[in-house]
Amino acid sequence: MEAKNIIIIGLGGVGGYFGFKINQTNERAHKHQVSFIARGKTYDVVKNNGLTLLSEEHKIKVTKPDFVLQNIAEIKAPDLVLICVKEYDLENVCNQLLHVITEKTVILPMMNGANIYDRIRKIILHNTILPSCVYVASHIKEKGVVEHKGKAGKLIFGRDPQHFHSDVDWVVEIIENSAIDFEFTDNSEKAIWTKFFFIASFGLVTAKHNSSIGAVCADNEQRIEATNIMKEIRLIAQKKNIQLKEDLIDLTFKKASSFPSSTPTSLQLDVNSGKTENELELFAGAIIQYGKETGVETSVTQTILNEIKDKLKSLSTKPK
Repeated sequence: MEAKNIIIIGLGGVGGYFGFKINQTNERAHKHQVSFIARGKTYDVVKNNGLTLLSEEHKIKVTKPDFVLQNIAEIKAPDLVLICVKEYDLENVCNQLLHVITEKTVILPMMNGANIYDRIRKIILHNTILPSCVYVASHIKEKGVVEHKGKAGKLIFGRDPQHFHSDVDWVVEIIENSAIDFEFTDNSEKAIWTKFFFIASFGLVTAKHNSSIGAVCADNEQRIEATNIMKEIRLIAQKKNIQLKEDLIDLTFKKASSFPSSTPTSLQLDVNSGKTENELELFAGAIIQYGKETGVETSVTQTILNEIKDKLKSLSTKPK
């Protein structure tokens, strides 16, 4: 494989974890060119000191990329772009990428959500986009420092349904050589929607009640709400011919029960701190939009969305 120009946009919990692994491997092999895109203080810290990953997986905790850039406009002819930003930044990032990618650039969004591929495809019309989902317990500890706990993060990604026969073997090779736990499949939709089943239902219910993953499992009202959201998602998936497991609702609660009971969700933390930039559109917005497109009733999701929006309005009017 010839040398590739690899760009990692976003050094949060996901981009910091997977970007660290890709770059640390490249520091040893010197085969590719790796650049991180970071903003503000994160840019300063990583530019001067490198990216730090606190994880039991790595004895060496710091990695320094070939380049640290502040702006997407500085990118030159990328071969592979990993998008690892918050969902509310996705369209902005994609619109900027239009000016720097070539026809050969492959886009790998390391983001969770049922509609991520569709949203990128509306902007980036012709490039290969590899649909994916990620499992990793990592977060920003401080600017330029990411902390990872628990088992190794995992990436599941698949071929582009519009460019199924594109040569992406080299992308798989880069991921594999970086010691990333991954699965590459012809069709990653089932994995993406299985992850969405969990994060959307538990995210929305915990945000409404300012509760935890354990509370959704234990409290009857919250458990019913989460179950009804999952039922709406299942009906949409069926209409879209995505075959989910018959017992996925039970499996999802079983998975949730394996977390410490006080575990929060990112949407719950954002909503109840009054943060207006959050994942409501990623979860509720996607369910409601797909419901309209497929003719599926999504009244449970709509009701909870309205209640969360009312909460955000209330929080915004409280004295600081």
